[in-house]
Amino acid sequence: MTVVNTADRVAEAARAILAAEGVEAVTMRRVADAAGITAMAIYKHYPNREALLAAVADRAFRELGKTWGNRDGDWETRALGLLDDFLDFALGRPHLYRFLITDRRDQARRFPEGFEDGASPSFTKIVALVEEGMRDGLLRPDDPLEVAMTLTAAGQGLVQLYLGGRIGLPEEEFRALCVRATRRVFDGVRA
Repeated sequence: MTVVNTADRVAEAARAILAAEGVEAVTMRRVADAAGITAMAIYKHYPNREALLAAVADRAFRELGKTWGNRDGDWETRALGLLDDFLDFALGRPHLYRFLITDRRDQARRFPEGFEDGASPSFTKIVALVEEGMRDGLLRPDDPLEVAMTLTAAGQGLVQLYLGGRIGLPEEEFRALCVRATRRVFDGVRA
């Protein structure tokens, strides 16, 4: 049996509310009710809403880092697998995606410093794959961090347009568009 401490229970309650309704819905009172504690009890674990949301973000990124990119195959198959993982996340949990990737947050990582040396559990998988591609001669030698950002920017931009209602394709066709766009970017960085 797994014992979940109160701080973890609070963070999970906040994440559930955020994922279902968006960051604006996360109030200390709602989180306390969902966690089965008083609103004042949250402050024993998190000094304010921002600290609670920072904990939610850190946990979510660690989870994504553990689950993304766990595929076998050649380089391109694994790279497109990371794209699939990203799309599963972004389209399956759009409120959490916006909070983690596009919303302005004081504690959010900033490029390039916040992404160097494995600081981002999810982005690190992409950087590692880019470094492998360069080592194996599949990609031109370049700055791995910048190439990884370039590869991800196309998918993130398309997701923003899709979630904003600017791309009117069914999800399956949208995913195919993302694969084609990513392959075009691959063609630009190949050796």
